[in-house]
Amino acid sequence: MLLPRRKLRIETERMTLRPPQHGDFRAWATLRSHSREFLTPWEPTWAPDHLSRKAFTNRVYWSSRAVGQGTALPVFLIRREDQFLLGAITLDNIRRGPAQAGTMGYWIGEAFARQGYMREAIDALVHYAFQTLDLSRIESACLPENAPSRGVLEKCGFKYEGVAQSYLQIHGRWRNHVLYANLRGDRRGRTETA
Repeated sequence: MLLPRRKLRIETERMTLRPPQHGDFRAWATLRSHSREFLTPWEPTWAPDHLSRKAFTNRVYWSSRAVGQGTALPVFLIRREDQFLLGAITLDNIRRGPAQAGTMGYWIGEAFARQGYMREAIDALVHYAFQTLDLSRIESACLPENAPSRGVLEKCGFKYEGVAQSYLQIHGRWRNHVLYANLRGDRRGRTETA
């Protein structure tokens, strides 16, 4: 079982990773709005009410339930020096029993991309998942042409495992994704990418 939502904090060198709170709405909506063109080529199509307060409130409630039930770990990346929201990372679809695995997804605001924040967040979340949650495998997927996402996964120890055909609907169409995984105690060495 995960920690209660109000106590969950993962500290990195520059950030605090914590679940979303109702008071984050304006920062979240502003960051997502300003980063729309940067994010939408890589994400499922935004619903018409994507940036609404109601949609955000639903996200906060889902986050709280998911953390409490141990099914997901959705956290915001908050820069400690100024409390700016930089992006988010979610460990979702946490499976217990013989699998001990989860699936990771993430996004970062355009103004904060390529500054090492996501690498720092992924490293911290993976460490937390292996050490605190006792997971054995973290999976992630991205579009084949998303070189920055592939690069950050590889720098964080994820290994290429193959291609999933029509894996997710992205920007309105079914898209193939490259699959990566990070294993606790991984001894596979470098794997070849497509």
